[in-house]
Amino acid sequence: MRVEHLSLTNFRNYARLELALPADRPIVLVGANAQGKTSLLEAIYYAATGRSPYTASDRQLIHWRAEAEPIPFARLAAQIGGRSGADYRIEITLLMERTADGVGRFRKTIRVNGADKRLTDIVGLLNVVLFVPRDLTLIEGTPADRRRFMDETLGQVDAGYLAALEVYEKALPQRNALLKRIAERRASRRELAYWDDQLITAGATLIAGRQRFLRELERGAQAAHLDLTGRRETLTLRYQPSFALTASNNGQMAFETFGLDLHRELSAAQIEPQLAARLEAEQDESIQRGVTLSGPHRDELRLLIDERDAGLYGSRGQTRTAVIALKLAEMTWMQARTGETPVLLLDEVAAELDAARRAYLLERLPAGAQTLITTTEPDIFTPDFLRRASLWQVEAGQIAPRVSP
Repeated sequence: MRVEHLSLTNFRNYARLELALPADRPIVLVGANAQGKTSLLEAIYYAATGRSPYTASDRQLIHWRAEAEPIPFARLAAQIGGRSGADYRIEITLLMERTADGVGRFRKTIRVNGADKRLTDIVGLLNVVLFVPRDLTLIEGTPADRRRFMDETLGQVDAGYLAALEVYEKALPQRNALLKRIAERRASRRELAYWDDQLITAGATLIAGRQRFLRELERGAQAAHLDLTGRRETLTLRYQPSFALTASNNGQMAFETFGLDLHRELSAAQIEPQLAARLEAEQDESIQRGVTLSGPHRDELRLLIDERDAGLYGSRGQTRTAVIALKLAEMTWMQARTGETPVLLLDEVAAELDAARRAYLLERLPAGAQTLITTTEPDIFTPDFLRRASLWQVEAGQIAPRVSP
């Protein structure tokens, strides 16, 4: 899987860019900060997912100079090729339309090979793995950071998961608003049934998908982590749903309350009645507090090193090692699930790693993978790696082959 050509108009730093990307060697993007290196990786990630990894607001992707135009817009087009021989052209347009009263209205359109599509329709056309310094938040950050990792990875390869996530993210705030109206005696409890049905069906799909994903991911992460630590430390992933699930729904064979057992899989159909019962049992307290107390929006993932929580007890070096192992496992998992090697996007990662970890990461990049690496210091790479790579200079939204000094 590869991006053969990328076209950007008014996207972040780029007023206009037409770029053919080689697939036979790593691409090293060299330049000072704020010149457009990260924006290029963001554009490729956006083509794959329809979402930015750096902002929740698509409006921020429109080049600031375009705001002065009568109709501000940004356009991204990516020509995608894969081993199967299928080619796709993904086009995403972001448009700020001004109504007669001067109010701006934002519109986003997605096209594949010229036909209008929904966000879920681009799932699987291009898969990417993004590795950035802030990935340390997978251990040191909030539960929301770890949920985002699961959602973004699964959403690239599982259209059913992505559809359920969209339903859940729309239904949850609606249910919370209704809970507050019920507390204020402006609505009836009976109205909860509509939103509960959506949360239960979508939420069960998310929980089942996350459990299956983490079980498969753990094997690869443990293998990479053992290599990185000289087989001295063992990495374990522990999924903690917001409520304790049971394997038989009758109280028998209960999962540990600390976390879901990744070795005993529950289907969405098994999870649905348990989530429904949980929402019902918590209804009074949810109304009092005005929030939904249980569901995948409150799930957690913890990484343990030798059964000790890395987020609480891990050193900085252990944290970096665990994240590298997790990202390498993500690459392997995605390749196994799709049959295609994902595009690898490494944003200033090399500078964050010591020489040994940097060498380990670069040596284990999948053969044939299209890889883009950003850096402000190309000298941190070995001469052998640089000879095998294409070096491009990025400056003020312009990209050109880098001339060796």
